[in-house]
Amino acid sequence: MTKKDDVVIVSGIRTPFSKFGSVLRDMHSSELGAIAIKECLKRVGMKGNDIDELYYGMCIQSEAALLYNVIARQALLKAGLPTDLISLTIDRACCSSLVCVQLGYRSILVGEAQTCMAVGAENMSNTPVVVNGHRWGLGLTPLTMVDHLNPIMYVGYNSLAKDAGEGAAGYGIGREMLDMWAVGSQQKYQAAEKAGKFKDELVPVEVPQKRGPPVVFSKDDFPKPDTTLEGLAKLKTIYGSPSVTAGNSPGLDAGASAIIIMKRSKAEEMGIKPLATILSVSSVAREPAKLSAVPGIAIQKALSKANVSLDEVAVIEVNEAFAAMPLVSTKVLADGNEAKWQELMKKTNPNGGAIAIGHPVGASGARILMTMMYELRRRGGGIGACGICGGLAQGDAAVIRVD
Repeated sequence: MTKKDDVVIVSGIRTPFSKFGSVLRDMHSSELGAIAIKECLKRVGMKGNDIDELYYGMCIQSEAALLYNVIARQALLKAGLPTDLISLTIDRACCSSLVCVQLGYRSILVGEAQTCMAVGAENMSNTPVVVNGHRWGLGLTPLTMVDHLNPIMYVGYNSLAKDAGEGAAGYGIGREMLDMWAVGSQQKYQAAEKAGKFKDELVPVEVPQKRGPPVVFSKDDFPKPDTTLEGLAKLKTIYGSPSVTAGNSPGLDAGASAIIIMKRSKAEEMGIKPLATILSVSSVAREPAKLSAVPGIAIQKALSKANVSLDEVAVIEVNEAFAAMPLVSTKVLADGNEAKWQELMKKTNPNGGAIAIGHPVGASGARILMTMMYELRRRGGGIGACGICGGLAQGDAAVIRVD
């Protein structure tokens, strides 16, 4: 049943996701964000002055510092949006752009806005090496440089890979199952790409070159179609994890996503057909060791808020920050029922996930939401639930309905 006060999604797009050091290497993530902003508006014939608030997710703040921060503001200005449009840059690690959807949703519900845009962008190839301490003189102390990508971890805590692998082991999930999921993600992505399933969400990026015309980047270049279980089994584990490898993890990627949400009555007034209705959003946090479980915990909370049962859900998206996340989170949702767990895994990430597509961290929350939405539309409608984890075991989720 639809209501005029429903919050609906009217547009959702992303750039192709680029692997580390590839074609998008030298573009600042705000440029990718600006491309996503413009295309998201263009798809539904909207103008910048139709947006009341813009929320922008970004995780790696050292790259933001290259342009002196307030990246949301800079990206919207690069996109040619009005100078009086208010914006906010969000950092909840990988959850960030799904948090942007959540904040816009809440703003619309309380009447502060009628139309909001949620954006997320990251270019991990453009992450600078940070130098500190030099300002006041170091004497004979060697200059120390910090690379936020090597290793990827929070100072004073376990590596994310270690927490993910140990968390999976706590649920009886070992290396072979993680590798099997990773192979499945690659295979599902290849089938979906060949069927043209990503065309609804992709916008090409023109990448300027020092000489000659720009390169048109129109397709994800991180997927590895030749991945095999035998090949993955030969890889070493990383960062002290018992089971996580480079093969059952995503890459250090680049890309941007954008989603426009508005009150249903506003969509009707503008003559825009909604793509989906947001039924609920949720946030959770747990001790860092439960990193791989928080997407499932967040989905449980969102389903409860939406008064939707797990059996009503046709599609689940869990961000593959590691293969542990969809495996552990679906097991959490199954609550110890082995048959239910098998059923939920079949519903999860039907077109592959970040292990194949890529994981430009600030963009992934919005990406899983739109990928799920377009899959439900291809199926003729239904209910979907998506969840994502963020650094030190934060989690966010959303439940949507496609009529």
